[in-house]
Amino acid sequence: MDLEDEVTKKKVEEIIRSEVSVVKENPFVIKQNGCAACYVLFSIVNKIQVSEQDAADLLSEVLLDNSELNDDFIAMVEDIHMRSRHTGTTFAIKNREAKDRYIESNFKNALAELLSDASNLSSDIVLRKLILSHIAISLAQNIGIDFHAANEELYYYMRKKDDETHKELLHSIRSIISKGQRTNE
Repeated sequence: MDLEDEVTKKKVEEIIRSEVSVVKENPFVIKQNGCAACYVLFSIVNKIQVSEQDAADLLSEVLLDNSELNDDFIAMVEDIHMRSRHTGTTFAIKNREAKDRYIESNFKNALAELLSDASNLSSDIVLRKLILSHIAISLAQNIGIDFHAANEELYYYMRKKDDETHKELLHSIRSIISKGQRTNE
């Protein structure tokens, strides 16, 4: 890793540490149903002028390398998404027609995003995304938390067990693809 990458990672670490402190001091900086993890992510985007994907990669790298900061980050997410928030009520109070429009829009957008990822990246990436989303949804349902919080809990765990979870994901992706190919023959 060159010096410029080290300097960037140090800046990102400072941003994460600072934003986690800001949220701890004043949880209301996370607006209404906003996401605590996204708040930190977009602070990185804005403060060092990188793309959202680059910021997400940097966030993961820094948290992977710094377990204490990783613990502080997940504690902040848990506090916002689990302790101080009751989610789902804004959707529940909508009438059935409004709910259906919302679901239809999200359904179409999600399919378009997956097809775009498959075209621009690869089927393996899409499969990884689907597997991780499924795991996060299972966590959200079983623990009783929102999806953002479940995602952060999952990534927290994966950062702690990086090699193990990477191997398990690769094995699952290869298994699914090979079973799909045998079915099509």
